[in-house]
Amino acid sequence: MKFAAPLAVAAVAAALAAPASAQFAKAEDAIKYRQSALFVMGQHFGRIGAMVNGRAPYDAKAAVENAEVVAAVARLPWAGFGAGTEKGRDTRAKPEIWLEPAKFKEHQDELLAEVPKLLAAAKTNNLDNLKTAFSATAGACKGCHDAYRKE
Repeated sequence: MKFAAPLAVAAVAAALAAPASAQFAKAEDAIKYRQSALFVMGQHFGRIGAMVNGRAPYDAKAAVENAEVVAAVARLPWAGFGAGTEKGRDTRAKPEIWLEPAKFKEHQDELLAEVPKLLAAAKTNNLDNLKTAFSATAGACKGCHDAYRKE
């Protein structure tokens, strides 16, 4: 995990350094990118969720490692939602993402505000702190999914 976090941070920097149109040759590439980033983030977030919900034993080290990945990857998917990426590949993204970009951005910003709190809580090595931060972060995810993701 120590190698993955710096690599993810470098990927974040690269993703944020260029506009979305310059990053992707085709809409399909942007869609694959965002889906992949969201998948990785979801996998690591889910591992924390299993601990806080008692489906897996609490492991403070694993909680921190998974929260670090979530924090590193959380900025990545948004570049994949550029203009023209509403079509081109199967997706659960609702059209409202492109019709309500300011509202969509608010949800993104809410998640990006909660993720550092999740990492900070994980680093306390206290399950109750982690549960509280996980709940808030999950709420940010749910708010966006409810508004902008097809089931």
